[in-house]
Amino acid sequence: MKKRVFLIVLDSFGIGALPDADKFGDLGTNTLGSIAKSPFFACDNLSKLGLADIDGVALGSSSKAIGAHGRCKEASMGKDTTVGHWEITGLISENPLPTYPNGFPSEVIAKFEALTGRGVLCNKPYSGTEVIKDYGEEHLRTGKLIVYTSADSVFQIAAHEEIVPLDALYEYCRIARKMLVGEHGVGRVIARPFKGEAGNFVRTPNRHDFSLEPSGKTILDEISASGLDVISVGKIFDIFAGRSISKSYPTKSNADGIERTLEIMDSDFNGLCFVNLVDFDMLYGHRNDIDGYAKAIAYFDANLPRIMEKLRENDVLIITADHGCDPGDTSTDHSREYIPFLVYGSDISPKNLGTRSTYADIGASVCELLGVKHEGKGISFVSEVQI
Repeated sequence: MKKRVFLIVLDSFGIGALPDADKFGDLGTNTLGSIAKSPFFACDNLSKLGLADIDGVALGSSSKAIGAHGRCKEASMGKDTTVGHWEITGLISENPLPTYPNGFPSEVIAKFEALTGRGVLCNKPYSGTEVIKDYGEEHLRTGKLIVYTSADSVFQIAAHEEIVPLDALYEYCRIARKMLVGEHGVGRVIARPFKGEAGNFVRTPNRHDFSLEPSGKTILDEISASGLDVISVGKIFDIFAGRSISKSYPTKSNADGIERTLEIMDSDFNGLCFVNLVDFDMLYGHRNDIDGYAKAIAYFDANLPRIMEKLRENDVLIITADHGCDPGDTSTDHSREYIPFLVYGSDISPKNLGTRSTYADIGASVCELLGVKHEGKGISFVSEVQI
């Protein structure tokens, strides 16, 4: 039985369009394929773990993979962060979370304005960087909140930190979160603070997500109920609305998340350390920045040996993703893709595990590694790779 599992999600690191990608407007998307064309791309260590040998990945075969590896289809009807992480942990969402391609209904906005005492600007799908360019000055002048959405199931609130202090912005998000349930139960309410002068507005690192609570039991609940630790790094706490998490470490960047994970690896705990590295998605995928995404993967790859070296005898490292966000696509939205999974540890045998039917196989495997009874979706692959 393993004592510690480190599950690292490279947010949006998809590896090719799913068979049903056309239904989501994502035919031919391939996040890995796009960034692999960049001169800044490097993934020698990920390839060593088996990335290059996963079915459908065209990177040139590695000489000899040292980890178990494969890819997963998404069984849920979605392609966003919330649905992807929930599925990894055993919850399959048969119905998509609500989206608002024409903005939120007038009654939703009116109720939000009444509850907060502030007016609303925009109320359309928008790029987060463009929305503050177009509405930032009016926000400064009027104090109205900039409310916008995207192709994802999100209600985003942007406000200048000198006009709306962070505590107030977060409280407005909590109000929206309580309000947006049932028919309008969006996956996430997101605080999007910014600063600067007109013509030079920039978003700050003080983003905060307020997620819909998981609709059923996840592996985090199962692991916690068994008396083991669940430690979150990055926005994992937000994605699961804090449920069943014993310790949480928010981060400001991928580099911060990697360093925090390395610190946790030096500590004594029993259970799961669940990590999300969001920069791939937030800074590069959504901005169609191929070179930036490639550099971010190269940075993680260069630091991967530091993580591997800190693994103890009974530890297992699993690296995966939650959806795609192809920076080479015409869209700036998430993409419906296969996700990779790489599994490494002292008694994990190198093996190609092929294509799994759901992300939930990862969560089922985490539970088996920790000796925890799993009642959710997914089929563990542990028996196939354990020496």
